[in-house]
Order: sequence, then structure tokens, then C-alpha cells
Amino acid sequence: MRRDLIDALVAASNAPGTALADAALVIARIEYPRLDASAYLARLDAMGDAARPRIERHLDETGDTSPLSRVKGFNAYLFGDQQFSGNRDRYDDPRNSCLNEVLDRKLGIPITLSLVYIEVGTRLGVPLVGVGFPGHFLVKYEDAQGETVLDPFMGGMILTQEQLEEKLRTMYGPQNPFIAQIPRLLAPADKRDILIRMLRNLKQIYMHKEDLERALSVME
Repeated sequence: MRRDLIDALVAASNAPGTALADAALVIARIEYPRLDASAYLARLDAMGDAARPRIERHLDETGDTSPLSRVKGFNAYLFGDQQFSGNRDRYDDPRNSCLNEVLDRKLGIPITLSLVYIEVGTRLGVPLVGVGFPGHFLVKYEDAQGETVLDPFMGGMILTQEQLEEKLRTMYGPQNPFIAQIPRLLAPADKRDILIRMLRNLKQIYMHKEDLERALSVME
């Protein structure tokens, strides 16, 4: 692996703030060495600008100006107008783990769709954090009234406690220890945790495809 990529990822990971896009686009350069990150950062900025009037229109249409209604308006923009969605047919496609391809194709897996959700939401001032839920990355919206768990892979669906428990049963069986630990499992994931999880996903994909060169680059 080129040393400049490692240095770029370290720098992006250690940069102040919670922004993830710069580091995620460095990771994407394992698959796309000539990637122009600036074009995709500009696209995220443009999406933030475009989402703002869409959210205001949603508030006007519903007459609900609560913070959570802003999230619903954001969902209408991202998953309705822009048609981002989860790639259920080709979940193991490495393009699902590359932010540039997720933005181009509007398809991704839970963690990369969550990354888009958080990055655009941050540009709108919406308080969102990533959640490293077992087997299925999620997003959490927090305000003075409490917290709401959202699933960008399912169009920003608001998840109840019962639905979270059902996710765990589906993935790990009816008697798994995670169910009793849901409050802990919903703790915010920091930038480092999110990037490590993205790299682990890519490593598994490349190992499965026997693309050992790229798998080694991910491990480095």
C-alpha cells in the first residue's frame, strides 16, 4: 500500500471535529487510486444546500415544526427525492463501501448510507451520531426531548425498542446476550470506531473475493 494513503488516512482520522467524509474517501482510494475527493465533498455540500428548502417545505406542509419533523423532512429529501437506498441484491459489492460510489449510484450498506446521512445532516445542523449496533450500523438523533434511533438502510425508518430487539433476534438467534444490552449498544460511535468498521467490512469483502492485494492494503 502506498505510504501517502496511510498518511492521508491518519491525518483525516485525527483531524478536529467529527467529519467522516474525508477519511472515507481516502479509504475509497484503495479501490479508486485516482479518486478526486474534492468533487465528492462539494457534492455533499450541495446536498446540504438542496435539503434545507426541502425540509422547510415539509414543515410547511405538515404544520409540524418539531425537531423530529425536520428529520422526517430530511428523510423525504434523501430517500424520496434523491432515492438513496440499501443495496440488498449486491450487499457484498465493494462499491457499497466506497463513499464515491455510494454518492454516484445512491446505493450502499448500512454504514455508508449512515455516513451520508450524518454528513449531510451535519451540514444542516441536525444533531446526528453513528451507532455501531451489532451487525447493522444505525444513526441516532438526539435533542432535549430524548433520542431517536434511525435506520438509513431502511429509508431513515424510526426504530422502536421492539424492532431493535427483533433485529438482534434475526441476526443472532432468540436467546442472544445482546438483547439485554441495547442501551449500551446504542452508545455513539466515534470517528475511529466508524472507520475501523468500514475497513473491516472491506477486508471481509476482499478476502471473500480472494482479492488479496486489496485485502492487504486494508489491513495495513
